[in-house]
Order: sequence, then structure tokens, then C-alpha cells
Amino acid sequence: MITTLVIISALLIATMSYMQQNKFGKNPSGARLERIKHSPNYRDGQFQNLSKTTTLADGHNYFEVLYTSYIKYKPRKYPIDSIPSIKTDLLSLPVEENLLVWFGHSSYFIQIDGKRILVDPVFSGNASPIPGTVKSFNGTDIYAVSDLPNIDYLFISHDHYDHVDYETLIALKEKTMNVICGLGVGAHLEHWGYDSNKIFEGDWGDRIVLGSGFTAFVESARHFSGRGFSTNKTLWASYVLHTPTMKIYMGGDSGYDRHYAEIGNKHGSFDLAILDNGQYDEAWKYIHHLPEDVLKAANDLRAKRILPVHSSKFVLGSHDWDEPLSKITELNKSYNIPLLTPMIGEVVYLNDKDQQFTSWWLGLK
Repeated sequence: MITTLVIISALLIATMSYMQQNKFGKNPSGARLERIKHSPNYRDGQFQNLSKTTTLADGHNYFEVLYTSYIKYKPRKYPIDSIPSIKTDLLSLPVEENLLVWFGHSSYFIQIDGKRILVDPVFSGNASPIPGTVKSFNGTDIYAVSDLPNIDYLFISHDHYDHVDYETLIALKEKTMNVICGLGVGAHLEHWGYDSNKIFEGDWGDRIVLGSGFTAFVESARHFSGRGFSTNKTLWASYVLHTPTMKIYMGGDSGYDRHYAEIGNKHGSFDLAILDNGQYDEAWKYIHHLPEDVLKAANDLRAKRILPVHSSKFVLGSHDWDEPLSKITELNKSYNIPLLTPMIGEVVYLNDKDQQFTSWWLGLK
């Protein structure tokens, strides 16, 4: 009994010591916390979703999820082949060209109307605070922060490790002019040395005028947040970006809910909707889209085109690695919404409505 207690105590001490590292960030405090407490979306010490949201859907339990995710053998959960990609020279792209480059998972670069935008960058090759546990697929890590030009606006959807990567954000600090994030997320960034004057934190429904004809609207999502043992101390969000020539929806992570119809009614149709499609499961469909949910959300948003993200780089779900793109492509035959499926690094020309993309995942093992 004494030996067991000693082992448990040692493990707890080691865990707490490990979690003192900078990469875990910092919870909101002081004036930031006081602002959070006045948010209509913050109750009982946590941010809340618009609809009642449990981590697991009805009829599912944690034992089932643990078995499916970590014990049950799935031969195609990880790709054997290297993921194909294109190394575009981002530094030489003419700033007047409107384009997008996806880096895999939920990281992407947008150049539009003379501004350069980066969303949820993860270039470290790992989507976990524990080294070597959620490693990127072979072929997906062809970009580094040194490949990026200066960034006018860095958007952060929420503070999970597959969206807020400590190593990447540290390297980006001198290249980033402004950061837009949900309430509380700025605490992590300030802890990592970002200038508070460059950080714009918003609540759902907030409007942030960026200048030069650019406006960002912080909108809701159905998800959760957290980097340590505490959860939902910072706000997860989606964003609507109005530029002089386009309207783009950047969805972050979310399950399907009524907020899509509300956002669509509020902002009208979107030239492009970027929505998470991958690392899903029926068991947690309230917090991550299933492929058909992506199409329903795009329909609610009245999106003219969809870019499905959150796939093809990390394993966080138990489906086959290529299922997200295969399934949404098949399901889209009933919706017929133009679907953008670029390879990692391939340039998407935002003004070219006729640009075609290959089903690059077909035939890969």
C-alpha cells in the first residue's frame, strides 16, 4: 500500500512539474478574466456552447471510445505512403494575387486584397504536448515559419494543441503584425511574449474593424477549449472575414448546430466556407462534424465553395486516414457544392471559380 502511494505521488509530482512548461500556456487572470466574466457565453466558471453539448453523444461511453481509438486494430488509420505535396515559394507570391495555400490539418495561408493572413499554424510536426505522440504523416511537414512572409493577421480558432502550436507561434512572433482570437486566448500569447497591443480578443458577435476595407466578425462554434487539466477557460470561435472583394467563413472546429443558419442569415452568402472535416466519430459528433454535417453547414451558410480541412496530417480519430475526403466527395454528389481539395502546398486561386483539383488521395496506401 505504501509503495503504491509513493508511486502515485511520484507520478503526480512528475506530471505537475511537466505541466509547468511554457508550452501549456497560461489561464486568463486579472482584467482579462474580469472581461470574460461579463461575457453572456461564460457561466459557472466556464464558457458554454449555444446548445447543450456533451463531449460524447448519447449512447456512447468512454470505454468504447478508448477501445476504438487506442486498442482496436484499424489497418488504414495511418497512411503507409508519403502524402503528396507541393512546395510553393510563398515569399515570391505577388501580393496582389488572391490565393490560399493549405498546409494540412487546419493550417492555411490566405493572401487577399493585399493582406496576408495565417490561420491555426502547426509546423512542429506534433499535435500534442507530449513529444512523439501525435506525429504528422510523412510528406506533410514541408513548410516552416521561415517559408512565410510577414503576416498581417493571424487568426486563432481555439487553444487546442492541433491549432495552437507553441513552437510555431514562438517562431512567428516577429513576423506577426496582429492576432485575432477568442476571449482568453491572448493570455497564452502574452505569456509567450506577444505584444498585448497586437492581440485582439473577441466574444461571439464582436466586430473587429481591421482597416483597409477588412472587417472580422467573431462568431460562435460548437466545441470546447483547454491546454491542461482546466477546460473551457478560453473561448473557441469561428470567424467571418469581409474583405474589399470577398466574404470568407473560417470555421475552426465545430459540431453541427443552429449557429450556421444564424451566421448565414446574418452575413448572407459566402464566397468560401472553410470547415473541419476529419478526426470525427459518431461518439463525438456534437463537437466535430461528420462529413455530411460539413455539407449541411455549408448549405446553411449559403457557401459558394467549400474547403474541407482538419484531415490528412494527424490522427485524432479512428477512421481511415483518407475517409474524410473520400466520404465528403461522395456525399457531395447530392449537394453539388463546389469542393476544393488541394494537395498540401497547392495554390488555390480564389478568383478562379473553374479551378479543378485532383482526388490526390486515391490509390495511396
